[in-house]
Amino acid sequence: MELPAVNLKVILLGHWLLTTWGCIVFSGSYAWANFSILALGVWAMAQRDSVDAISMFLGGLLATIFLDIVYISIFYPRVGLTDTGRFGAGMAILSLLLKPFSCCFVYQMYRERGGFLGPSQDRSAYQTIDSAEAPVDPFASPEDRGQTARGY
Repeated sequence: MELPAVNLKVILLGHWLLTTWGCIVFSGSYAWANFSILALGVWAMAQRDSVDAISMFLGGLLATIFLDIVYISIFYPRVGLTDTGRFGAGMAILSLLLKPFSCCFVYQMYRERGGFLGPSQDRSAYQTIDSAEAPVDPFASPEDRGQTARGY
């Protein structure tokens, strides 16, 4: 089953918005981790052909899934949660729930850019640049290379 094509800008905008709202309740390391990964996403968007940029963004998204679970479970306010606090916590949880789907779409982009046996790994379209000459051994003596030794 083929996944629908989703623009990286939509993924970044959605997670930026949810992370911003999640920072109403969770600040500090939650904000640093998520906004740092979104910066990697901006890099992946700017470098459209870079496998490194999209792979770093994908790895960061996977890492923030784990980090968000830990952070939300430890720092979720148990008492005195206002309506605004519930909204912020809900948006952080929604962002966490959407991240695995985002990872699937970003992984598809990673494959399209040629990462991990993607389209650019197919070497059949490349022409070889071998020449008819045999390679030269750099450690061979001048006589072995077909040159005459100069006697000085």
